[in-house]
Amino acid sequence: MTAPTSLINQLADDRGSEREPHPEPAAASLAAPAAPGETVTVDRPGGPSGPGLRDRVRGAKRRPVIPAWAKSQQEFYAASKGVAEYAWHISAYHAVRTPWYTVRLALQAPHGAARFVGGTLRWVSDAEGEPFRQAAAAHDDINKYLQLSRQRDRRVRWRTAVIVAASITGLIAALALYVMAPEWLLALSGFAATMAVGWIGQPADAPVIRRAVDIPKVTKLTSDIVLRALGSLGIPAINQAQAKGGDGFAFTAPITRDGPGWMAEGDLPYGVTVTDVMDRRERLASGLRRPLGTVWPEAVPDEHTGRLRIWVGDQDISKTKQPEWPLAKSGTVDLFRPIAWGTDQRGRWVEITLMYLAGVIGSIPRMGKTFLLRLLLLTAALDVRAEVHSYDLKGTGDLDPVGNAVGFRHRAGDEEEDILYALTSMRELRAELRRRTRVIRTLPRDICPESKVTSELASKRSLGLHPIVVGVDECQVWFEHPKHGAELEEICTDLVKRGPATGIVLLLATQRPDDDSLPKGISANASARWCLKVMSHVENNMVLGTGAYKRGVRATMFAWADKGICYFLGEGADAQIVRAVEIDAVAAERIALRARKTRERLGTLAGHALGEQPEADATPSYDLLADLITALPADKPKLWNEVIVARLAELRPDVYGLWTGEQLTSALKPYGIHTDQVWGRTEGGKGTSRRGIKRADVLRAIAERDGSAAAA
Repeated sequence: MTAPTSLINQLADDRGSEREPHPEPAAASLAAPAAPGETVTVDRPGGPSGPGLRDRVRGAKRRPVIPAWAKSQQEFYAASKGVAEYAWHISAYHAVRTPWYTVRLALQAPHGAARFVGGTLRWVSDAEGEPFRQAAAAHDDINKYLQLSRQRDRRVRWRTAVIVAASITGLIAALALYVMAPEWLLALSGFAATMAVGWIGQPADAPVIRRAVDIPKVTKLTSDIVLRALGSLGIPAINQAQAKGGDGFAFTAPITRDGPGWMAEGDLPYGVTVTDVMDRRERLASGLRRPLGTVWPEAVPDEHTGRLRIWVGDQDISKTKQPEWPLAKSGTVDLFRPIAWGTDQRGRWVEITLMYLAGVIGSIPRMGKTFLLRLLLLTAALDVRAEVHSYDLKGTGDLDPVGNAVGFRHRAGDEEEDILYALTSMRELRAELRRRTRVIRTLPRDICPESKVTSELASKRSLGLHPIVVGVDECQVWFEHPKHGAELEEICTDLVKRGPATGIVLLLATQRPDDDSLPKGISANASARWCLKVMSHVENNMVLGTGAYKRGVRATMFAWADKGICYFLGEGADAQIVRAVEIDAVAAERIALRARKTRERLGTLAGHALGEQPEADATPSYDLLADLITALPADKPKLWNEVIVARLAELRPDVYGLWTGEQLTSALKPYGIHTDQVWGRTEGGKGTSRRGIKRADVLRAIAERDGSAAAA
């Protein structure tokens, strides 16, 4: 190592020491240039060995005095309710079967009496010692046999005396009870005696009273099991460490119970990362001898990439009974406050604040994507102030329960009239967004200090800042529409970027996460992300964000049976695995009807739920391709993007006034029009190449769309 590097290490060491604020003269001499070939010591002996006491205390991780579940009102209530239901079930189960228990024990009483008498006689005669005496006689061990015989004689004399005394005492007590006790006490005593001998007479393989609850038996997780499982992954660094007598994994905390499972945490060998283990989750489950759905390796937040946490559940997360949703039977919500919508692997409630976000939901078909979207819309419906817009582009009616009951705008289907209905409604929303920005801008700072809608402002009807929640299932149908896709994409992008601050929430769900179904302007700005099972890292990163797969956040590891289970990224910095509450269509209708009755009582029901239709759009509809032909006359076969955008803005300022060259490029993707390098001249007359569009490409796109070659 060179002398300058030595100086840097020394100065860093000195800066981190509280006891040596300035380098000693001897240490300073190390900064002198080293002669060629001279060895320079960089690990200075006697220096600080680590952080001081103050730094260690300040950075120490303190375990909570009271468990998190006990401090959470919902979790404490759920735990208490679970214990009460468990006790009630056991009591009711046995109470119903008590008459049958009585009959069976009475029938087994003779056998029990015979078994009791026989057992007593064997005890008095010391029958349990007979095998030992026979063994001593068989081996001609006279001394041992005599010793055991004398022991038997002593036992028989003592036990006979005990039996005689007990018999006399019992007989006297029985006679006294017969003469002096009332009839009810005699009957009770006889019943108790019958039940007692009946209990003695029950077969070992067919007990009278059986378990009311079958509790799953799970093997305790131990360090040996964890090390064995890690050694079976085939990671060279772990195998080499274990081959040399090491563990290959340094536990940083005891293995403890954590919810309905076990938690192990420790450091992997140098160079091994948590993602290396997550890639081998199936092999890890095999090494632990546990079902795949119970094994969840994960990284530890705010730690190095080699700190591994393994949670091993008692049951598969998809098969574990989920606590009842707190809003399933009663209650309303405030969308500006956290609301429970699912549980993590440990059964703890996971909450989300729906306001101030825009969300995307992605997965392959049949994994619970639509159920999750409907759950979020039901949550919004339970806030009587919220205006709910639902669009079921799959057309199966999955969103009808909430849309028909409380929806301000609702549509199911992907026909042309359905698209036009949605387009008109989304234009209304864009106008509403602009109105809200003007209202917020005019509010005094003491009322709206952060320039965004608050719960108090949303409650003031005069301001019109109530929450608006828009849910779109199969949103790719919108964005890939050949005629209106560009405008719908532009409106949704604007709502994703500016909507949250104005109280407008946009939730988009798709079963094909790619650049077309989730445009970059939307996927990059979504603040909440739900990713159920996907097939590759491309879809994973489209939903969860760039680099999520590399960080170990991988929805590809979910199995086909993990329906409703997703990676959730939004409420907090770290992604977490959550199982959404399962609300079927019947339960959804019941909850939506409850929300409707509340709105009817308070007078907040409006729109589609009352049979109203959106007003016809007064602004003329526009055709992007036709407008491009106007901006690209025949004498200008190709132009730069910025020139075209400027001409479009002059043509329709209300539509294209805020467009940029990048937005134009994105808007043209559904039509198959790509930008190329186009030669042109600046206002100063300098010739240069910039990204632009060719008129011929636009004409070809019109011909393909209209199915006629006349346009070309």
